[in-house]
Amino acid sequence: MMRETILSRARLVAILLPVALLGGAIGSQYLGGLIPCEMCMWQRWPHLGAIFAALAAIALRGNPPMSAVFTLLAALGIATSGVIGAFHAGVEYGWWEGITTCATTATPAPGQSMLDTIMNAKLVRCDVAPWDLFGISLAGFNAILSVGGALLIFALVRTWSKAA
Repeated sequence: MMRETILSRARLVAILLPVALLGGAIGSQYLGGLIPCEMCMWQRWPHLGAIFAALAAIALRGNPPMSAVFTLLAALGIATSGVIGAFHAGVEYGWWEGITTCATTATPAPGQSMLDTIMNAKLVRCDVAPWDLFGISLAGFNAILSVGGALLIFALVRTWSKAA
């Protein structure tokens, strides 16, 4: 495999994976009606950062060393989201305790007291998976796909760097 092809594949994974996962999360929220908890939102930010890093890597493809650096930054963002997803999945499966502030963004309407707003606000719990497939929650899928994808990107960039 040509050296540039290896780096191109790493960049391709680095852009497609976070776009797909972030798109899936946003789609499940706005099309599927699954309201994200606080930890769900935490998993989105590293994917957004990874998308920007991958776009920089693509823009810098004429400068392979810099492109590789930004590809690795994208992989780091993807891996970060995966680690947060693994923690969140562990909370959902009851393996450990999660954060205690999960989560509502209640703000009082004009003429309504804060207490009434809080009492009527929908609470989205981080320790309850709103959806799963084969016993794997969305956070679990994010963990598996993100960590696996990041490892693939790291391996591709390593292979590229060692190729003559």
